[in-house]
Amino acid sequence: MRKYFLIALAAGVLMPATTQAACCYFSAKNADILQPAQKVFITWDPSEKVETFTVQPKFEGNALDFGMVIPTPTQPKLSEMPRDFFKHLAIYTIMRKREFAHSKLLPLLEPQDDRLFLLQRAGAFPAANGAPVAKTATAGEERKPAIKILEVGTVGSLDYKIIEAGRADDLFKWLKDNKYSYSGDEATLGFYVQKKWLFTVMKIDTAQMKRNKDGTFAGEVTPTRFQFGSDKLIYPLKITQISVREKTEALFYVQAPFKVDLPGDMTYQYTWLPMLQGALGCSGGVPGKGEEWLKAMGGQMPQLMARAQQLNFRFVAGQRPLPNDKGHIPTTMEWARKLSKDDVGITTGKNPYSEKVPDPDEGFTLADGKDKDRAKAIAKVIRARLAKSQKERPIGYLVREAPASDVKDLQQLAGHLSENLFITKFRKIFARDEMNDDLLIVPARYNGAEDTSEYEEILPSSPP
Repeated sequence: MRKYFLIALAAGVLMPATTQAACCYFSAKNADILQPAQKVFITWDPSEKVETFTVQPKFEGNALDFGMVIPTPTQPKLSEMPRDFFKHLAIYTIMRKREFAHSKLLPLLEPQDDRLFLLQRAGAFPAANGAPVAKTATAGEERKPAIKILEVGTVGSLDYKIIEAGRADDLFKWLKDNKYSYSGDEATLGFYVQKKWLFTVMKIDTAQMKRNKDGTFAGEVTPTRFQFGSDKLIYPLKITQISVREKTEALFYVQAPFKVDLPGDMTYQYTWLPMLQGALGCSGGVPGKGEEWLKAMGGQMPQLMARAQQLNFRFVAGQRPLPNDKGHIPTTMEWARKLSKDDVGITTGKNPYSEKVPDPDEGFTLADGKDKDRAKAIAKVIRARLAKSQKERPIGYLVREAPASDVKDLQQLAGHLSENLFITKFRKIFARDEMNDDLLIVPARYNGAEDTSEYEEILPSSPP
């Protein structure tokens, strides 16, 4: 029986099938195990120094069984999560767009006087389409491997072991003794051993996964939550470098008391600020405190944009960013909001998922307009309804769509999303040379200015 080990990181990854996820593979000869996607939800409590992440990798291949190893700075507590947790997160963070009440009947009832109907739509908000040294054994004495199993257990359908390794070579020997063949370099695991990180080893049973006609399988592991102490909000990025040929794409959902960003030249501000600037002058202004953030940046904008130009990061409205001459692509923020009581209420069904645009034609049909006097009366009612709608929502209603069953299932998020915490969803495509160290996730600010702007509404310059 062939066995596999995968080192999975505390991060979310979405990628084409030609690359590996944020991981490093243990693999035997003549067999494959691919990870075409991985998603992660991170919660950070800076006062208690506690980080929690939920990870769900997707697997494809022909391995009979395999596993994954997740490194953490301290011993984690493991919990099973809802299987469709990340589907619910995706539904919850669907972008909203502005829509206006409009009548389909009015132009037909008053074909010569539909100016009001046209005026109602004129103000529409534009939408965009080395390891520590151990005591040397004496000659003839076999040194015991510096491996300590701290915990053995089961979470959901997965068996796991939490391992402490004093030396990288001992960890490799343990893997070999347990019938695992490692395809990466020893120095990378040594990087985590030297930092005294721990490794959670989890067995994966492919019998639970769908098999194709050729014997290969495809499936997703039930999401597992890891909670552990950490001095910093950190993403173990370096280990990803082993199994990435050129690049890998990571998707992050981060819940914290503040909006978060990536440090230095990995910031999403190179795409976020131009996107906000592209929305200036729109009816109703820039939503989500966007104008406040632009003002806070003030005289720092030229400096930031000059650096973007030096990096050859070019923002094009309505398009996703392209790589520069080094193959580096700027980070993009895809959703951000400080959760209110009403936002959290969506997960319990107490608050609506979307605003509803009133139908000014409700109760009427085209047949009602056959009589001239009745048509005139109906048109008057419709115009009154449109005027009321325009007064209540001068820049339109914020709407989004999802199947009713998916909206109901958002209750699976209850207890995981917290009022007054910020959720920042962002995507970064990492080139191989951007993965030489672990990645810190930091508060969103630039030269002391704090970014509290939100992004849940489609802007004119938003990418698809």
